[in-house]
Amino acid sequence: MGLDVTTDDGGPWSIGDLAARAGVTVKTVRFYSDRGLLPEAARSGGGHRRYGPEALDRLRLIRSLRTLDLPVPDVARVLDEEDALDDVVAHRLDETRGRLAALRWREAALLLLRDCAPGERAQRLRLLGGLSLPPDTTALARFWRRTLPVRLPAPLTAAVLDAAVPRPPDDPTPAQVLAFARLHALVSRAAAPVVHLAGVEHRPSALYAGLGEAYELAVAEPDASGTRAGQSLDCFVAAYAAALRTRDSPAFRRRLAGLLSKSADPLIGRYWQLASGLTPGPTAGALHGRLCADLKADLDPPPPGPPGRTWPG
Repeated sequence: MGLDVTTDDGGPWSIGDLAARAGVTVKTVRFYSDRGLLPEAARSGGGHRRYGPEALDRLRLIRSLRTLDLPVPDVARVLDEEDALDDVVAHRLDETRGRLAALRWREAALLLLRDCAPGERAQRLRLLGGLSLPPDTTALARFWRRTLPVRLPAPLTAAVLDAAVPRPPDDPTPAQVLAFARLHALVSRAAAPVVHLAGVEHRPSALYAGLGEAYELAVAEPDASGTRAGQSLDCFVAAYAAALRTRDSPAFRRRLAGLLSKSADPLIGRYWQLASGLTPGPTAGALHGRLCADLKADLDPPPPGPPGRTWPG
């Protein structure tokens, strides 16, 4: 037995006596006995089963394990294998958490329908009909895989997917359920959007590697808010310069600003708008937009400031 449990003295007992001592039915004892989970101490002269303290010990343990909703095969493992309990409990916890997440998504979806205007319910039902609860992210990942360059190295593709595909929250609000449903519908019917440097000869691996670094730096920097940005902007520009096999310069920054303004796709903008409600921090799309704004601010002359103040002497 995988666990040590205190036993009672006495026995052997009939199947009825064992059931009474354990507080279960005779049918339950017979069920576990037929599956080899309860050891028989002996047989009576008439061939009836007799059980000793070890059987009572096991039966009480089985009841405890079944109270946790462990299936009979898992109960057998715990009884017969050393250290099986940790593995069985961990697996059961994962299953339970998955069911709880499904219930939370279902609750939030029901609240979403209950609290909306009657005229919106049909549309929201159609959106929810496209989701499993909790939703998976297969459609979102597929959208990005058909959007990214086909020859992008696998580690970079994985990094982009990790940044671009929001993880469904375990305890969503109704607004998050709606955002995820809209996001799922958006990518399910959309063609591949226009992305970085579309139609321009460049090195995608250099671009995406550099952009990832620039986004990480931007997270650590305060929003430039129209003023000269810091290291993140330099890294952002360097990523494009490396992709285009050139170097950073004022002329290149002007050219880059033009390229970025032409490549803005409303579909991608809508994607990041919906994803922002599902991500705890700034999305990669928000960081990219901020760095584009920083680049424009870097090129534009600063607005005239207030007249200089003379301190009294």
